[in-house]
Amino acid sequence: MSKQYQKEGASIWSQLITCCVLVGLGVGGYLYANGRQDDAQEINLDFLKAPTHVVQLGDMEVSVTEQGSLDSSDNVEIICRVRGQNIITSAVESGTYVEKGDVILTLDTLFIDEEIAERSKYAHWARSGSEHWRATVAKQTLAIPEYLEGQFVANLTEMEKDLVIAEADLLTNQELLEYSQRQFERGYESRDQVDSHRRRVEFSQLTIDVLKSDIHIFKTYGKESELTRLEGELKVAQAQFEANDERAMADASRRDRAVEEKEYCTIRAPKSGLVIHPRAAAWKGAPDITEGGTVYREQVLLLMPNLDEMQVIVGVHEALVKHISEGMRVYVKLPDRDPFECTVSEVADIARPPTIGVSNIVKYDVTVNLPKQDGLKPGMTAEVEIVMNEYTDQVLLPVESILEFGSGFYCWVRQGNTLSRRLLELGDSDEEMVIVTDGVKAGETVILNPLAYVPEAQDDALINFEKTAGESVVETGEES
Repeated sequence: MSKQYQKEGASIWSQLITCCVLVGLGVGGYLYANGRQDDAQEINLDFLKAPTHVVQLGDMEVSVTEQGSLDSSDNVEIICRVRGQNIITSAVESGTYVEKGDVILTLDTLFIDEEIAERSKYAHWARSGSEHWRATVAKQTLAIPEYLEGQFVANLTEMEKDLVIAEADLLTNQELLEYSQRQFERGYESRDQVDSHRRRVEFSQLTIDVLKSDIHIFKTYGKESELTRLEGELKVAQAQFEANDERAMADASRRDRAVEEKEYCTIRAPKSGLVIHPRAAAWKGAPDITEGGTVYREQVLLLMPNLDEMQVIVGVHEALVKHISEGMRVYVKLPDRDPFECTVSEVADIARPPTIGVSNIVKYDVTVNLPKQDGLKPGMTAEVEIVMNEYTDQVLLPVESILEFGSGFYCWVRQGNTLSRRLLELGDSDEEMVIVTDGVKAGETVILNPLAYVPEAQDDALINFEKTAGESVVETGEES
């Protein structure tokens, strides 16, 4: 076989093989396309089995429901009036009805009895010292005029008398001296006798000078010195009296206060009615009211509620409380009673302390006053539904017919055997229905739970999930 023939034969076989491959690919592509079309048609027909909902105009109430318990808005608080730590020896059970004057709680009085005895002893002791110094003050008070009008005058008179006598003695001695000198000149007396009379005159003059000096010192300094001493002793006596009197009064006051507190250890009902134990808030750590328990001054021991003025206080989450205001309509459900309507009475401006063991939950107290009803008691459970908004003639969609993707909220509307995806603009909602402001109209039919029956919803959900997961991975990488 020539080379030209071999070359032409190889070319023919190549062309035949190429044609077969192309035909095979065409047939395979046709069969694959038909298979995909059949599968797609079978999957797309699944939405015909999905439950549907016909969009309608309707009314809707947006509300929040919380659990609470009944309490009286007008409680008579029975407060511990005894200082320090006190042990409860007896207490009525919570929920007991009592008459006015009945003993409802008693505290241990052993420590108070000891304090009364001790303070009584010190009070009498201090009072004895006070009376002693009271008498001393009176005595020292009289000592000053006694000195000025008595002792001072007597001493001064005695000194002036001595001065007068000394002056008289001086005159006498001077006359004797003159007589002695005349006798000496006549020769009847000696010079020694004259000198003796002269020395007596000089001594008398010296005595007078000394007495005058003593009188001057006595008047000028002695009087002031003695008055200063007497006034000092009076002030000391007054200070001692005041100190002892103050101590006696303080001890007597402590004793009287202990006697008064002993009376407070027996607590009687101020009125007839129901007595309940206060429920200690979790954040306060107050001890329970029970026999053997310890209580403190100013602690609320018992409550006597006014059953005609009952209320419910519920905690509302911080994200919702801004939509609640006084006067809003409320439905209250009590055990074994039909729900009844009332209104919000008060909304707290300050959040309640966080609950121990539960983090990141901030709630505000909302108070609802209840109308007078028979049989209401503190502690009864209550379900409170607060109506925050009311709407009429709105396009409403079930919550289960809506899916949220990154670009917005969607639903699927069925028209015969076809589906169309709609982008929605939503308004307010409750737990079941959502107000639609744009996207669907009343009378249209929407698919319920589209994620289970609509492939497009499944694909969108998968794409949204992959996109969200990718963004999370990128953010994690940037942070690290």
